[in-house]
Amino acid sequence: MTDGDNRRTGGQILVDALRIHGVDSVFCVPGESYLAALDAFFDTSHEVSLITCRQEGGAANMAEAYGKMTGRPGICFVTRGPGATNASIGVHTAFQDSTPMILLIGQVGRSMLDREAFQEMDFRRMFGEMAKWVTQVDDAARLPEYISQAFHVAMNGRKGPVVLALPEDMLRDKADAIDTRPYNVAQASPAAAQMDELRVLLDKAERPMIVVGGSGWTDAACADVQAFAEANQIPVAASFRCQDHIDNASDCYIGFLGAGASVPLGERVKEADLLIVAGARMGEMTTRSYTLMGIPTPRQTLVHVYPGPEELGRVYTPNLPIVSGMPEFFAAARALEPVDGASRTGWLAQCRDEYKTFSTPPKAAGALNFAQAVAQLGEILPDDAIITNGAGNYAVWAHRFLTFKLLGTQLGPTSGAMGYAVPAAVAAKATHPERTVVCFTGDGDFLMTGQEMATAVQYGLNIIVLVANNGQYGTIRMHQERNYPERTVGSQLINPDFAALARAYGGYGEIVETTEDFIPAFKRAVASNQPAILELRLDPEDIVPGGTITGIRAAAK
Repeated sequence: MTDGDNRRTGGQILVDALRIHGVDSVFCVPGESYLAALDAFFDTSHEVSLITCRQEGGAANMAEAYGKMTGRPGICFVTRGPGATNASIGVHTAFQDSTPMILLIGQVGRSMLDREAFQEMDFRRMFGEMAKWVTQVDDAARLPEYISQAFHVAMNGRKGPVVLALPEDMLRDKADAIDTRPYNVAQASPAAAQMDELRVLLDKAERPMIVVGGSGWTDAACADVQAFAEANQIPVAASFRCQDHIDNASDCYIGFLGAGASVPLGERVKEADLLIVAGARMGEMTTRSYTLMGIPTPRQTLVHVYPGPEELGRVYTPNLPIVSGMPEFFAAARALEPVDGASRTGWLAQCRDEYKTFSTPPKAAGALNFAQAVAQLGEILPDDAIITNGAGNYAVWAHRFLTFKLLGTQLGPTSGAMGYAVPAAVAAKATHPERTVVCFTGDGDFLMTGQEMATAVQYGLNIIVLVANNGQYGTIRMHQERNYPERTVGSQLINPDFAALARAYGGYGEIVETTEDFIPAFKRAVASNQPAILELRLDPEDIVPGGTITGIRAAAK
């Protein structure tokens, strides 16, 4: 509203501000602390889809997944106290994954603050270490200002989460507020001198490598990095859970770094004489516990490209630090005259051959060879199918035996948070209902947030959930056997019948026990036109692709 009587409740001003900034979806668990905002959503249902979730952790994960897919802030609305603490897992994921997200929390009334009122918390202190900005809005007239700032903070520089606390009485107040314009993103570009220096370094390099990752990518940036790499014969690796940043079918793609990564690929990173890291922070998971690069001075010549200057030199001292967005950097890189890459074709071919070998499904102990099943699934999925996963050993199979071709087709938490897979799948299907969405989850991972299947059923979001059931927290069991062989405690699980659970929710459910049965079961799940769960009963021995518990025990003794 910009003319006439502009007096509105704080809830109306807030929802109007979200609309102005292009919000089309909000994920929430309703609460009495923001009833005035809920009431305002009643009048905007034709513009803003309000998706009611079953637990705040699921809602926050959905908002985070939305941010990953769209590049715009995912919006989550929860109530105070327990609602906010439940939602904190999604905020932490958004921070570590550099995902734009805004968490809006209903707060106790202003007259009750600092008395430990019902469900009161100081959210500045609670979220201070896991968000880019945390504040409280006490004046309804200033809501447009605060919401505008929230979008700009979430989107500029290193993207990330913002948290706003909203006292319930403030949301009821009426104020004459002035609306703002939609947010604009300011993004740095590389200087011409920096690109000239990059070309000199590239011309001298015998074993260059590019590592891509992080947020802020576009389809054009993905096309440009591929063209740049192919023109200069440079192998490209993806950082942890960022495999969709380059077409895996390119001869320059050599695999992913992170949990379950190829051992030879780690060695190639160590051997590289020029490392161009674009968008990735090169954290613990991507660097194999910080062993692939020297700290603070890497053994490789390092070009580190990142959208925020605070990350450059934080852990690794780069030879050439560049503050830039990925679209801006790779557009400039693609425009460079290619160097003569003939001398490094052998280096590239070696890296690519090792990737192909690593991606070949190995044998398995059980009747259901998960690696072969995943590889077969990849052959029938459309290129734009969206794959989600949470945390656990099962995710390694999806990372290793699927190929990703398009940006926005891989949704996984680099934070390693369990319970991400199902909410992310729900958000993906809500955002792209025309696309196939496949959720990889484990028996432990599913039972963290599996109740969001009810959300999928309620909104007709026909996701296909693959529950890898081996009756254990597989990652913990693996580490126990490596460090304390045959002293397993706390990692065993007794599970429900997941297929029956799917039917109880109103979806389709089926149990799969052999490799041969998997693809026919998957096709039946698709044909059911319902949210579906396929429970994949795996042999507990098959703890990692090509590795067994027995083998881990033997190596540990």
